[in-house]
Amino acid sequence: MKGQRIGYVRVSSVDQNTDRQLDGVQVDKTFLEKVSGKDTNRPELAAMLQFVREGDTVIVHSLDRLARNLDDLRKIVKDLTGRGIAVQFIKENLTFTGEDSPMSNLLLSVMGAFAEFERALIKERQMEGIAIAKQAGAYKGRKRSMTAEKIAEIKTRVANNEKKAKIARDMGISRETLYQYLAE
Repeated sequence: MKGQRIGYVRVSSVDQNTDRQLDGVQVDKTFLEKVSGKDTNRPELAAMLQFVREGDTVIVHSLDRLARNLDDLRKIVKDLTGRGIAVQFIKENLTFTGEDSPMSNLLLSVMGAFAEFERALIKERQMEGIAIAKQAGAYKGRKRSMTAEKIAEIKTRVANNEKKAKIARDMGISRETLYQYLAE
């Protein structure tokens, strides 16, 4: 029996379009993710890794859609191929089966390194843009999630010796965020 063709599609944010990935590629099931690929803590990736079985083929548009750093990419591909699952990257025209040649492994490493490098460049440009915007007075940072009244309530509850962890839970914020509001 031939295995299933499983698609994995990922974009970095909710407002990005997934249409170009796997367009025209026949798959039996698709796992769609709208989160950053900076690490492997992704619910649909975990679901896909749990779903696939020996003989299946995981089809991904490109290497950087599966992982944005070389270590994660190699780990995921090695895990899948070690379980008898092929991994096919459409854009790079590469397929890994576990019986790969040294050249295939080199290509995976080189292409994965480029994806990681690209992510680092994007982050660097983002930080430069933020620094320039701050100098120009155009960058104010993230909008506050707490109103002045809520912050006053936090400070009052802390002054009344209420546990900070409980206050943070009640307010729906982390303790770190609570401490930042207290430091103001």
